[in-house]
Amino acid sequence: MISTNLTGLVLAMISSAFVGSSFIIKKKGLQLARVNGPPASVGGYGYLLQPLWWVGMVTMIVGEIANFVAYIYAPAVLVTPLGALSIIVSAVLAHFLLKEKLLKMGMLGCLLCIIGSIIIVLHAPEEMSLSSVQQIWKLAIQPAFLSYTASAIAVTLFLVLYCAPRFGQTNILVYIGICSIIGSLTVMSVKAIGIAIKLTFEGANQFFYFQTWVFTMVAITCVIAQLNYLNMALDNFNTAVVSPIYYALFTAFTILASAIMFKICIHHCLQEYHGISKATMNHGNRRRKMCHRLI
Repeated sequence: MISTNLTGLVLAMISSAFVGSSFIIKKKGLQLARVNGPPASVGGYGYLLQPLWWVGMVTMIVGEIANFVAYIYAPAVLVTPLGALSIIVSAVLAHFLLKEKLLKMGMLGCLLCIIGSIIIVLHAPEEMSLSSVQQIWKLAIQPAFLSYTASAIAVTLFLVLYCAPRFGQTNILVYIGICSIIGSLTVMSVKAIGIAIKLTFEGANQFFYFQTWVFTMVAITCVIAQLNYLNMALDNFNTAVVSPIYYALFTAFTILASAIMFKICIHHCLQEYHGISKATMNHGNRRRKMCHRLI
């Protein structure tokens, strides 16, 4: 378990370096696209004709593939917080390449994100062992996670249909909120697909089950929506601001979704409770034995 977690941790760090760089490259591509047509923030898609934007896209894909593999080897509550490294990469590159100055409060925010990530990683509980996609499907259709999914979709639709047209270009939380909420569902789907691929390579083909393809369609849909609104956020606001806020919200929603779906918090608390109960019982037994010896 420790060796697999270490593999996931290394892959997550590599992913963060690529993803952090992709923010800057894509931002440069979006700036070039503004010159020849409507910006992405108002629905323009001229950036699709910019080679530099595609370089950034390829960089992000490489980073996301590394992240995808990391989710196979380690739990989401361990992999996702390591995205804090992408904040450092994007902030440094934005300072030198985009001339976006990171103020003291921004530096403090980045530092707090990193400290929080370290604390989460050091105390990340073990995730339950899964042996099939059908087992993941049962977790996905439990009432608690279905309630979270319905709430996430409702809030996303509200942000897309009502808030985005009115406040999207002035309030950074609108576009990033959409990306983060959708992103939590993306991670859960990617986690399921990753486990399906791993089990298939081990000899138990999971692509015969319709559940695998449902997770795949959900992941593709969510990724496309994320990219669209992330481009809008990058086109409107400084990368040095977008990156840490997106990371913080995305991490929070992903950990919440992971805790609900995989019941990590409950499982961890029960382990601690049984550990404390066992220790207390052993301590009581030792005291009774000592009393008997004294008598």
